[in-house]
Order: sequence, then C-alpha cells, then structure tokens
Amino acid sequence: MLCIRNTSLDPFFNQATEEYFLKNTDQNIFMLWQNDNTIVVGKHQNTLAEINVEHVKQRGINVVRRLTGGGAVFHDMGNLNYTFIMGYGAEGAKVDFNKYNQPIIDVLATLGVTAAFSGRNDILINEQKFSGNAEHIYLQKQRVLHHGTLLYASKIKDISDALNINPLKYEGKARKSVKSRVTNISSHLKEDIGVERFAQTVMDHITSLYPDAEPYEITEDDRKAIHKLADEKYSQWHWTYGYSPNYGLKKGVKTPGGHVEVHLNVEKGIISELAIFGDFFVNKDLDALVEGIKGVEHREMAVLKRLQELGSNQYFSNISADELLEAFF
Repeated sequence: MLCIRNTSLDPFFNQATEEYFLKNTDQNIFMLWQNDNTIVVGKHQNTLAEINVEHVKQRGINVVRRLTGGGAVFHDMGNLNYTFIMGYGAEGAKVDFNKYNQPIIDVLATLGVTAAFSGRNDILINEQKFSGNAEHIYLQKQRVLHHGTLLYASKIKDISDALNINPLKYEGKARKSVKSRVTNISSHLKEDIGVERFAQTVMDHITSLYPDAEPYEITEDDRKAIHKLADEKYSQWHWTYGYSPNYGLKKGVKTPGGHVEVHLNVEKGIISELAIFGDFFVNKDLDALVEGIKGVEHREMAVLKRLQELGSNQYFSNISADELLEAFF
C-alpha cells in the first residue's frame, strides 16, 4: 500500500489526485489531505441548490464537484480528509462503508474516543457527526475509491453559513444534502493534540494495519498529469456547475422598478425555459429578451453578459442588468 500525505490545499488538484491514482495505478492507496475554504458537492447534486451563493462570493470560497455521490461538505483547515483506493477483486463491486470506516473508529479508540458507524455513511461521537463518507466504484480496473471527512477542529458556524440555502428556491431531482448535528473530534479528547499530530496518528495506525505499507511522494510526472486533469475538468464550470442534474429555479427580487420574479429551467447547465413575471413596467415586449437568454449557461457572468448584449435596461423601466441578474440565481 502506498501511503501519501498530500500537502496541497488546492481543491481542484486534490480532487484530480484521487481520480488520477484511482485510474492510473494498480496499487492500493491511502492518502491524507486537506482543502481550505472549500465546498465540495456530491457528483449527483445541483451545486447552486447546495451553496449559499452570496456567502460563497463574499468569502471567496472555492466550489468543486467530486467523483463520488453523497451530500455537500465544507472543508477548512480544521478538517482532515482521508482516502482509500483499493482493488475489490473477489469481493465484487459493492459499496462497503464499514470496511473503510472501521480503521477510523479504531484509531479514535486509541485516543480514548468512542465512535460508531451510523446511518448510510456517517461516523458519530455521542450521536453527533464528525465524518461523512462516500464511495465510487471504478469497474474498468475493479477498484473502489472511499473517502471521508474528519472534523478535527472545524469552525462549525462556517459550515452552516456556507451551506445555508433557501430550500424552496430550487426544484429538481438532484440529491439534497441532509443537515446533521456535527461535532469536532478535538472536543472529545483529553488533550488537544492539533490536526497535524492527529493526522500522523491516523497515518501510523493505517501503516500498522498493512504490512506492505510504504510512504509515497507524489512525483513530478504525477503532478503534471494531475494538474492537467485539474485544469481540464475539476476547475471547469462545466464540471462543477454544468454537470448538475436538470433543475428549475423560481426567485423574486425587489428592484427600484418593481418586483421581478424569474422562473427558469436548466438542462445540462443551459437555460432551456424562461419566464419573467412582476409588477414592473416595460418599454417594449419582453419576448425577444426572453428568447435571447435561452441557451445561455446558467452562471452569473454568462447571464449578465447576455443581458447587457440584449440591452435589458431598454426593456425595463428603472431596472438595470445587475438588478435583474439577482433574480436569476
């Protein structure tokens, strides 16, 4: 088993690292890593429905989609992530959280903390969640990627603020995250050993379980391939936002020119249907504007650019393109 302490804090690089080792190696992998100030959404989620868009913009929070299913999570420097990449061989292709969660439960026991697996994919201390887990099965090479969070000393308020969204705004079949009571591991230790020492404790425990465990440093060739994957996939809008399942949005905003309510449908990241309602006044019929916006990517800069190109301020009385834009997200 190759044991990797990935020190990168780049969320796009880190997600790409997992996929790279899953698909380009045959050896078993255990990796510890961290992201800073990042929301990671599940593969099958509607990204915009999971994040507090305004808070994300104000705080400069990174947003990235991962390869596995499950719900959205917020990563900061008080959180540690772990990844197993293993061949499943004769066991068959199946999701098996217990197999990979048990070593985490065991290492916490050595620190005097009693943890337990619960529900579909969580590990709890005193009925409070500190670890969410997800898996992806790669059939082509009979390998499974299992990863999870370990909230050691995360800022709990930041987690709720980043993921605090209006549950009525978006409609669709994407899987929504389930809010859970959460806790930090450090709150249950007799002595706060710090996240780095905790990481080393976890690594030492894993290496003791596998006789063939050996440290592995990511090589320059690895990095080049990982950066390429990060640049071409994980850092791209089309993956993080455009990959979202089809969804609808209904949102109303107050503007100097009156109340504006936008109803839209998005398919593969593209606005496919659009209607604009409200008590505003118009200078000319909105049909051309509405048709002109269809076919645009549902992201702020793309919609704003199209509103400006179409001269939306010429259609509405006393409503600017920026004010109208707020109703689209």
